[in-house]
Formats: sequence, structure tokens, C-alpha cells
Amino acid sequence: MADPRFYRNKGPFRLRALCDTAGLSLPPASDGETLIADLASLEGAGPAHLSFYTGARDLAQAFAASHAGVCLVPKNLRRAPPVQSLLLPCADVSQAFAAIASLFYPDALLTNWCQEGAIAASARLGAGVIVSPTAVIGAEAQIGAGTRIGASAVVGPGVTIGRDCQIGSNVTLAYAHIGDRVVILPGAQIGQPGFGFASTPKGHAKIPQLGRVIIQDEVEIGASTSIDRGALADTVIGEGSKLDNLVQIGHNVEIGRHCILVAQCGVGGSSTIGDFAVLGGQVGIADHVRIGPGARLAARTACVSGQVVEGGQDYGGVPAKPIKEWLREIHAVRQLARTRAKQDHHG
Repeated sequence: MADPRFYRNKGPFRLRALCDTAGLSLPPASDGETLIADLASLEGAGPAHLSFYTGARDLAQAFAASHAGVCLVPKNLRRAPPVQSLLLPCADVSQAFAAIASLFYPDALLTNWCQEGAIAASARLGAGVIVSPTAVIGAEAQIGAGTRIGASAVVGPGVTIGRDCQIGSNVTLAYAHIGDRVVILPGAQIGQPGFGFASTPKGHAKIPQLGRVIIQDEVEIGASTSIDRGALADTVIGEGSKLDNLVQIGHNVEIGRHCILVAQCGVGGSSTIGDFAVLGGQVGIADHVRIGPGARLAARTACVSGQVVEGGQDYGGVPAKPIKEWLREIHAVRQLARTRAKQDHHG
């Protein structure tokens, strides 16, 4: 469910109105008068919520266990539905959800930190907080004791920052909760909308991103790194993790405790990275990837969508594979090239 600190819910709406908005037919089992109070993820939904399931295999278990009152699903869905949910078959689940989400949260795509004055009157600053004269602090924001806010930084409405943090110049924080002793270096962008679109014959419609970014204690975020907020669930950076400069974290990503992500890594939406994992420079992680605790990925390793990488091992290559296997393949290719060169020379 969307956090009311950041998002204003225009609901509830009757199911009939939601179907009309998304161009869907009412299911025979419903008269369309059921009230839907909000949107929620499969895991967080209750009987008064609408959720969605795209058919992704890694979400099948969450779909089967969901308590959502209504769930958008693909028309060609073959999996057994959860008996507690009323299913709404869609030609395009993303497109239908985008239309319904825009009805509940029409302001979600608007910039919400415009105000008069650098520090909003309703913002709460703890003892010893230092705010640069050119920084902007939004309404209802909370900043813990001893935190420093750099020049031209923007702290959006409702954002909370813990104690003894360092927020660098030109940092933007929106839709986020930041723990204690967090360091965010200049130019980082935290809580911008995730890269979610519903493609139609007329173009690409933006899907409202209604989640948050949660950064736990003692995390460091490098310069010009970008961490997108979740679509419905949260994007989470675990305690003690360190992200280098120019790292991109997509929406709904969950990074465990004490992970290391070196410069120019990119992590696709809804991927999870276990505790103490290490990603070398320019590692690319596609969407819905699972990386186990303690896994170490060599520089420029890539994981394909939906790949599962076991923990406690070293990996390299494209797609990622155990490091010894990858090195054997490189050696074999080198030997083939040498053999071919000799044949050409003597041919």
C-alpha cells in the first residue's frame, strides 16, 4: 500500500468504476458494487485491495498465497488462481494497472516538493542539524540530530533522515526513509520514479510508482548514484551496504546487509541481493534476478532476467557462471583461436 506520508489516495472506488477506467469486463461473479480501498502488492494485499500478477514464475507462490480482494491477471493465465481473489483478466496487465493506479493516485507523477521558503514550517529538525542556506527541506520532513545537509540538496515532503547523517550537495531525497549514520555523496538521486511503462500502440504510458526507498543504518551511497523508489513495494538498501559512484538501482530491488556494489553497476527491477554479496565494476543485473548471500561477481559479469545465482561462490561471464567454469571457457576459446591461427599460417 502507498505510504500516506507521500501519496494521497483518492479512493475508495467501486469495482465497476475501475473496470470502466481500465476497459475491462466485469467478471460474472461480481455485480461491480464492491468497494476497493487501495492498491497493494501481492504479499501486502488484503480483501479491500486490488493487486496484479503478470504471470512471472518467481511471483507464482506470492500470487497463490495472496489475500487480495481483486487481482489483475493475463487473459492466458494457466496457473490455478487463489480462491480468495476475484480475478480480472487483462489483455495487458501493466496497461490496466497504470490506468487504475492513475485513478487512485492522480498526483503521483507530479513533483511534490515545491514550496515557499527553503525550510518548510512543518519540517522537524533535531539538535545540531546543519542545513546549507541553499538546501530545500519539504513539508513534514524529519531530520535527526547531528545530520548535515549540503548545498542545493533537496529533502522532499515526508522524508525522514536519521541521526548523524551526511547528505552531500545536489542530492535529492524523495519518498524515502533514511537510517542513522548514512552517507550520501554529492549528486545522488534517491526516490525518483522507477522505469515502469505500459506500452500501447500509441506509445508508452507511465505507470505510477507508489513505493518508497528504505535505506538502513550506516549505508554509504556514492556520487551520482540513482536509487528508484518501488512500484508498490519498497526498494531497500540493507544495513552497512556500500554503493560506489554511478550505480543504478531499479524499483523494488532489495539489497541485503553489508553488500558492496562497485562503480557503474546496474540492478534491474525486483531483483534481490543477499547479505555480504560483492558486485564488481560494471556488473549488470537484469530484472527478477536472485543473488545469494556471499556471492561475488567479477567486473562486467551479467545476469539474465530471472537467473538464480547461488550464494557463497565466485562468478564471472555472460551470463554469470561459476568462476572456474568461466575461466575454462576463456582458456578453451584462446586455444581454439591459436589452433585456427596455426592452420591459417600453414594453409
